[in-house]
Amino acid sequence: MQSIKKFSPEINKVYFIEKHTLIHILSGKGSIQVDFKNYFDWQEKAIFLEKGQYIKFLSDNFEVRQIEFSNEKKFYDKDIRVLFKHLISLGYIDLLDCEDCNTFLSETALTHNSANIIDISSKQWYWQNPFKASKEEYQIIFDTKEIIDLEYSNNLTSNDLVSLINDRGYNAQKLIKNKVGLSVKNLISSKRLHESLKEVAFTNKTFQEISYNLGFKDDAYFNRVFKNSIGQTPKAFRENFDFENRDLFSQDISELIQKYHEHERSLEFYADKMNLSIKALSNKVKSKMNATLGQLIRLELINTAKLMLLEGYSIASVSRKLGFEEPNHFSRFFKHYSKVTPTEFKLKKCNI
Repeated sequence: MQSIKKFSPEINKVYFIEKHTLIHILSGKGSIQVDFKNYFDWQEKAIFLEKGQYIKFLSDNFEVRQIEFSNEKKFYDKDIRVLFKHLISLGYIDLLDCEDCNTFLSETALTHNSANIIDISSKQWYWQNPFKASKEEYQIIFDTKEIIDLEYSNNLTSNDLVSLINDRGYNAQKLIKNKVGLSVKNLISSKRLHESLKEVAFTNKTFQEISYNLGFKDDAYFNRVFKNSIGQTPKAFRENFDFENRDLFSQDISELIQKYHEHERSLEFYADKMNLSIKALSNKVKSKMNATLGQLIRLELINTAKLMLLEGYSIASVSRKLGFEEPNHFSRFFKHYSKVTPTEFKLKKCNI
C-alpha cells in the first residue's frame, strides 16, 4: 500500500519524513533543503527520502507530489536501499533518462501499482551508476553505511568498523575512498555531524546533553568540532535555523532574485534592496540558505533559460533575454551548470 497526495508546501516549513517517500516536484522555482543541504537542481528528478529525513522548500510557489510507501519489508532489500540510504547527496532518479519512471509518475498511472516505481527506480539507479561501481561493490559500500548509521556514537575507529564487515575479498576502506571519494572516517564524522545538526535544530536539549549522547568527550570539544565544521557555534546555528518561527528572509531574497535576475547580477543591487550591507547580506544568505547569493542568481538564470528553451525560444533569443553578450557565452554557461548543452536539454525533454 502507498499514500499519494499532491500539495503546495509552505515556505520554510520543515516536513519530517515518517515513511519511505518519493517526492516529485511538479512545478516551482527556488531551492529545496534536505537534511541541512540546499539543492538547486531538483528539476526532472524523482527524489527518494528515508524515514527520519526532512525536506524544506525555500520558496512559496512549489507544487509537489508525494508518495509514501508503507510496505517496510520491501526496504530491507539490498538493491532497494540504494535509493534511500544517501551517502553524500540526495538519492534521486533522473527522469530525463527514465521513460518508465515518467510513465509511472504520470497522472493516469499513479492509481495502479505505483509501488512498482521503486523497482523501476532501483534498476535506473544502478544504470545511472553514480559512483562507477559494480553491484557487488555497492553492497560493500552500503553495508558499511548501515553499520555507521548504527554505531556512529560508539567511538569506533575506521578499523573497528571495517572489521564488522564481511568484505568478500575487497578492501572496504580503499573501495569506499576510490568510489565515493571519502574515507570511512569521513563518513563516520559526517554521520555524527548530521545527527548533531538534528539535535541542535529540532530539540531543546542542552549542548552538554547532545555532546554526551553523540559520543563526544565533552561539550567544549563538541562546540569546537561543530563550529569548525559549520562555521557557527551550536547556539548560533540553533538561532539561525529558526525552526519554529520561519522568518521570511529566504522568501524575500528569492522574490527579488526572481524579479531582477535577468538584468541584475551585482551583490550591491540586492544588498540595497534588502537594506543591508553586502557583507551582512552575504552572511545571512549563507547561514539561512546554505548557498551564496551568486549561486542563487545563477540558479534562477538556468531555470529561466530552461523554461524559455522548452517554450521554443531560440538559443540566441534566450541569450539576449538573459543579458549574455554572445550565444556561445550563454551555451557555455548553461552546460557548465546543467551538464548538457541547451540543444541537448531540448532534445532530451522532447524525447520523454
